[in-house]
Amino acid sequence: MYQILRSTIVAAAVFCFASAASGQISASQIQLTEKHVQGFIAAQKDMSAVVEKMQAAADQSNAAFEAELEAVTKKYGFKDFSEYEAVAANISMVMGAIDPQTKTFTDPQTAIRKEIAEVTADQTIPDQEKKQLLEELGEALTSAQPIQFPANVELVKRYYDKIDAALG
Repeated sequence: MYQILRSTIVAAAVFCFASAASGQISASQIQLTEKHVQGFIAAQKDMSAVVEKMQAAADQSNAAFEAELEAVTKKYGFKDFSEYEAVAANISMVMGAIDPQTKTFTDPQTAIRKEIAEVTADQTIPDQEKKQLLEELGEALTSAQPIQFPANVELVKRYYDKIDAALG
């Protein structure tokens, strides 16, 4: 559970970091396609490399990195970085609501409440880390939306293991 929670938070953090870099954050839900999910999975290695470069060179111009992010997204079949962001957000939203063991989907608010209860009960998580996780989960709970496109759930479930592996 803890590893999946961490993966979800990492994915959300990468998404938010990339969104901030582009100057726009899109929270709208879209209907995912097979091509979207396959492109997202394929793009992760290149996206991670660009994000690592961005973090290492924090004092350099964002324009070069934005151009690189745009090039990566086009390389993997997205029309632009905004489309990639929307796909990433929708995949993350569904992934966060799927139990990694059973691959059972639970609506986002119920899933987040369950994660909050598990983190609260987990005595192996250091207090400082637990506090941070609970704050992040609390914020996620307040912004959680129901899934508008049920077909997205089935599509992400089908690719769950590949998405999880790509996100590391």
